[in-house]
Amino acid sequence: MPKTEVILTHNIIGLGGESDQVKVAAGYARNYLFPQRLAIPLTSANKRQIEVLRQRRAEREAHEFNSMSELARGISKLTALIKVKTGDDGKMFGSVTSGTIADELKHQFDITLEKRKIHLEHPIKTLGDHDVELRLHADVNATLKVRVESLTPLTQAPEAERGQGGRRDGAHTEKRGRRPEGREGYARPEAKAEKPAARAEKPAKAEKAEAPAKASKEVKGKGAKAEKSK
Repeated sequence: MPKTEVILTHNIIGLGGESDQVKVAAGYARNYLFPQRLAIPLTSANKRQIEVLRQRRAEREAHEFNSMSELARGISKLTALIKVKTGDDGKMFGSVTSGTIADELKHQFDITLEKRKIHLEHPIKTLGDHDVELRLHADVNATLKVRVESLTPLTQAPEAERGQGGRRDGAHTEKRGRRPEGREGYARPEAKAEKPAARAEKPAKAEKAEAPAKASKEVKGKGAKAEKSK
């Protein structure tokens, strides 16, 4: 495929910046770069524009550096919350990718960031907080905190475990409570407490029985005195 040499008039990712002289496929230059005014043919007349293009490039890069530095300071204070589906055991279905994070930055904070600037060594596959590196500029990096939470409630499993543990504890308690009752010669504290109460009732019954007897003697004594006076 024939090549042609061009001068870039705009920054093209993966190809170069303003004023760079690069070789590209002739068809690519003819059908895309030249019609979009992203490049011009490398000629002696066009070389005069290189200095102007370099100045424009310097201004663009300075503006990008300042903008990305300010963005990095703001992003370092943010926490992107991402909700995911999980199983009952807390394991995620799928993973969180750089594209997912880019979408959430746009949705939650109205920050437009190319996913290629979000650097993940591996997709996120666990719940919790994760620090994600953002390569905003050649000289500017930032760290974004990403919090991954489950859409599935995780309270069912722990409750079941607590319930099983409670039944086991209850079973042990019952067995421990029954063993002393089966031993010979073991007197329960309740039985000892009942005996003094039973003994204390006997004097009370005797007093009740003596009261009618005293009353009958008094009546008979009064009747005898009344007959003697007659």
